[in-house]
Amino acid sequence: MPSAKPDPFILGGKLIHSRLILGSGKYPLPRIQEVVTAGEPDIVTLALRRVNPFGEANVLDFLPKGKTLLPNTSGARTAKEALTLARLARELGCGDFIKIEVITDAQNLLPDNEETLEAIKLLVADGFVALPYMTPDLVMARKMEKAGAAAVMPLGAPIGSNKGLTTRELIRLIITGVAVPVIVDAGLGRPSQACEAMEMGAAAVMVNTAVATAEDPPAMAKAFALAVKAGRAAYLAGLGPIAEPSSSSPLTGFLNTPSSED
Repeated sequence: MPSAKPDPFILGGKLIHSRLILGSGKYPLPRIQEVVTAGEPDIVTLALRRVNPFGEANVLDFLPKGKTLLPNTSGARTAKEALTLARLARELGCGDFIKIEVITDAQNLLPDNEETLEAIKLLVADGFVALPYMTPDLVMARKMEKAGAAAVMPLGAPIGSNKGLTTRELIRLIITGVAVPVIVDAGLGRPSQACEAMEMGAAAVMVNTAVATAEDPPAMAKAFALAVKAGRAAYLAGLGPIAEPSSSSPLTGFLNTPSSED
């Protein structure tokens, strides 16, 4: 049997083994370790307010060792505020990977693409691996790529909604239109939706609410991990084209063959 083709996922110069990124923002701290252990992500997102190196409740104490931390700039409304939060995260020991969230729309929590673009420029100049959360827009994704983003993270649906890939066609354009990895972030509610995103050619998916609100979060994290692997495998195998119904082999040819008894 021939060996599978190499399929490395390189992000910010680092080899990432799991294409599932898990959030940690909606669990009691002791539950985070269970969920991360079950889902086996390489990258875990976290909110800076939960990083408390001088107190008892520090999210870093509940994460398995060896994970790449992806703090976000949640709360930032401007590029400069995002830079300040990113620098704080680095000082707290979270490393150089940063998920840029610049949100000025308090009602719908949609990212401000223009201000996010400015944040990328500032953070890249300061040595960060910039991963911008964005509203799907191919033109803007290309600008973010040119500005130095290590990946782009378009939303599949409004954050926290569990509505799935409501922006699938816009994401599809981005996947085929940029060279950097595309990580589908926000809105995925079911493992099947994560699988679909991977079948489309997404490099990874990021999930938080769908796991946190499940009846059994560790089991759901495991389900998402399996779905992501299946979707990537299907993408690499090459999905068959959509066509009109037809039989997989001739059904009537044998009826026209003369019988030896005739």
